[in-house]
Amino acid sequence: MTTLPLQPAAPAAAPVRDVQHYLRPGLLQLSSLPPLSLYVHIPWCLRKCPYCDFNSHEARGGSEQLPVQRYLDALTADLEATLPLIWGRTVHSVFIGGGTPSLLAPEAIDRLLAAIRARLLLEPGSEITLEANPGTFERERFRGYRSAGVTRLSIGVQSFNDAHLSALGRVHDRAQALAAVQEAAEAFETFNLDLMYALPGQSLAQLEQDVATALAHAPPHLSIYHLTVEPNTFFAKHPPPGLPEDDEAYAMLDRITELTAAAGLRRYEISAFARAGHESVHNRNYWQFGDYLGIGAGAHSKLSFAHRIVRQTRFREPRRYMEQALAGQPMAQDEDVRRADLPFEYMLNALRLKDGFALADFSASTGLAVTAIARGLEQAEARGLIERDMEYVRPTERGFDFLSDLQALFLPD
Repeated sequence: MTTLPLQPAAPAAAPVRDVQHYLRPGLLQLSSLPPLSLYVHIPWCLRKCPYCDFNSHEARGGSEQLPVQRYLDALTADLEATLPLIWGRTVHSVFIGGGTPSLLAPEAIDRLLAAIRARLLLEPGSEITLEANPGTFERERFRGYRSAGVTRLSIGVQSFNDAHLSALGRVHDRAQALAAVQEAAEAFETFNLDLMYALPGQSLAQLEQDVATALAHAPPHLSIYHLTVEPNTFFAKHPPPGLPEDDEAYAMLDRITELTAAAGLRRYEISAFARAGHESVHNRNYWQFGDYLGIGAGAHSKLSFAHRIVRQTRFREPRRYMEQALAGQPMAQDEDVRRADLPFEYMLNALRLKDGFALADFSASTGLAVTAIARGLEQAEARGLIERDMEYVRPTERGFDFLSDLQALFLPD
């Protein structure tokens, strides 16, 4: 007789809790609730990029094989199960991310947004962003998203150099990237381009060419990220050759800042540059420690109540998520944020902003007195990482350059 190996038990769903569970007395005392955003995760991609550590899964058999309607039904069920926790709160922005949300046809995005509008109170004129990949680009597709209600497109270009796109494992080439950016510029008043720098084999001149090509399309918003080798990625197991040294990467960032400033884009966040009035409302809410409800496979939520702040995580694997959400149990984890962790969690976000934060906002968002961060602020100021007065704290240029070191000063003992 053959003995089969024991299979690990599937993780149990987090218990479904009545809203009164979250309203019970606790250690915090929040005088008001922060703004609320909605994040919707679409977990599929045409191909998993070797640097990506997001919850994304290859669409085997192509996008036409995806269980789109079942997933939309699961998202709707997920939202309905969570409504009691946010009842009566206005949603200020919606972000549809992934994965590659542009794998879904405009008609599917239209159905999704209709389901959201039917269940949530959206602020009039609220920002609705959709992430798009040039590899899924089709003529008129972006206009279809605009007709469905999307107000802002974020295009994952990463580079306009075919050799670098190949090294990054992207499914699109330079020509597709240029066509997608042109279509976005024609269809949307506000759109974002994602670029990466410090790529394998990339020179400063090649980085300048990427940025110049992007700026030639006059994007209102530009996000530029340093390529980092994250744990549990293909690049972590097989590091790509030719990554620029730290000094080269710093020189690239300095040049990015110069070129974007000359084009009228202000660096308002560590990796984000925008024209006045085109900053990302949704991302700014994250950085200001606002609340967000995340629905979809592997999505995360941060929700505030009078006496606690809660973090929730949905099931990661898409089919398991759909099963659980349709059964009314989408959450894999649901737990209070420890009081001792709140200073670091707040600083992890707020110090990414060029303008920093108001001390009064720290207390309002965390329910803690400013004394909870006093020692960290003193150390940061002594090292030249921040500047402050009686009301505001702002990272210095040095603080921006050594942001991880600055944030680490607020880790719990």
